[in-house]
Amino acid sequence: MMELNPQAQDELDSLHPMEKKIILILTGDKATSDETLHEETDLDEGQLRRALGWLKTKEIITIMSEKLDQFVSLTERGEQFADKGTPEVRIASELQAGKQIHMKDVKNQPDFDPEEISKAVGNLKKSNVLTVERGFLKIVDFQALAHFNATQDLLRQLAGGSKVSFQELTSAQQEIVNKGFRKRGKSKGTFWIDDQVTRTYGLTEKGQKIKKLLHILDIPLEEIGQLTPAHLKDHTWKGKSFRKYTITMPSPRLIVGRKHPYREFLDRLKIKLIGMGFAEMKGNIVENEFWNMDALFMPQFHSARDIHDVYFLKKPLKAQELEEPFARAVAQCHENGAETGSSGWGYQFARERSRRLILRSQGTVLSARTLASKPNIPGKYFAIARCFRYDNIDATHAPDFFQIEGIVLGKDINFRHLLGLLKLFAEEVARAKEVKYLPAYFPFTEPSVEVHIKHEQLGWMEMGGAGLFRPEVTRPLGVDVPVIAWGLGVDRMAMVALGIQDIRNLFSTDLDLIRSKICHL
Repeated sequence: MMELNPQAQDELDSLHPMEKKIILILTGDKATSDETLHEETDLDEGQLRRALGWLKTKEIITIMSEKLDQFVSLTERGEQFADKGTPEVRIASELQAGKQIHMKDVKNQPDFDPEEISKAVGNLKKSNVLTVERGFLKIVDFQALAHFNATQDLLRQLAGGSKVSFQELTSAQQEIVNKGFRKRGKSKGTFWIDDQVTRTYGLTEKGQKIKKLLHILDIPLEEIGQLTPAHLKDHTWKGKSFRKYTITMPSPRLIVGRKHPYREFLDRLKIKLIGMGFAEMKGNIVENEFWNMDALFMPQFHSARDIHDVYFLKKPLKAQELEEPFARAVAQCHENGAETGSSGWGYQFARERSRRLILRSQGTVLSARTLASKPNIPGKYFAIARCFRYDNIDATHAPDFFQIEGIVLGKDINFRHLLGLLKLFAEEVARAKEVKYLPAYFPFTEPSVEVHIKHEQLGWMEMGGAGLFRPEVTRPLGVDVPVIAWGLGVDRMAMVALGIQDIRNLFSTDLDLIRSKICHL
């Protein structure tokens, strides 16, 4: 048997049976098309493409020629027009038949959307086929309809899934196709153009040597790649060639599912809070105005309500009922202060308005519901709540965002405890190096404070608001001990912690970059 040098032996051993089939068909001086290879090797399109790619990477074959062909077919919309006629042709046909057509009648055509009809009338006017007088369509020149008739003829020619080479079309037909071509990503279009690349291949000098060795050594084309119990049982492995394995080759890359980096950040934050002894509050994204605002002593007439420019639900419009006795107690507190020591807001509370359904605009709604559910005293609660506000999008604002909402309640809780917690969150979660507090106003807390953290590029930004819940909030919900509360912007904390300059990049920036930064938190 002929002895080979180690390099030649390794190259032969690395060949897949599909590669061997292709090598034995190709030559060094004659170009062979991929269509010929497909017919003579019995490999399907996917197998042939893979094997050719392997051979080209190994520099065993070379591409001798490459030709791009384009084939035209109809989209689903094009098939509809071929069957029933384009809007332009249908409108013109009805006018030719002597029918009076008003624009209202045209727009009510059941087979086309109003946008298509308006565009069709505009095209006919632009081509001087018709004009519009007092809402009625009037013929100007039927001879100008030739272009639209040519389009209809081409549609019928391609109907039923037919394909035709773009180069075989006349210049006028090519112009029609280009105007009605549906580009990738666009939903509308009449024609679809498929690019088909035809290549021819030949052997390199290295490939010719390997082909010669395949002939001399009479290496079988078929190999057993995996020994199965069936081979052992019926002895069909005997006399067969086994595929050699190269253990030094890199294994296939395993692509596993991963959480989005920002989701990982939120999960780590949740674990930290639970580790600090907080219990998690949960609730629905859809809330009524009662819990989102009224239970938090936000008056129904006051400008403070405008801070929360909310999204209202269209259907259903309102909640069925408000929970008692909380609805009655909150209404009395708004009207006259009830037994809280306050004079209230002094207006007639509207229960119907309280029932309106919205997307929650603040995580504090979860605190209100928790206070009404007989919480532990003393107790610590938190929520990572997704909230929605009608806001202009910029580097630090988005229409939906996450808040860390939390409350701590107990007989000895005071404002100093709150400031200490806020500093802890700023330093431990946001990794902020500088923190400052500013006096603030919120309808449901007194005293109130805003906490600001410093971003390396954007400067000072508000992290959120906090304060001591007013008695007008806690007592109607059945709680008679001090409660400190906060609602902090998680998105902004993540921006500072990760060094991101635009809030939108939390969802669209380089994922590996964010993961690398999260791993250091």
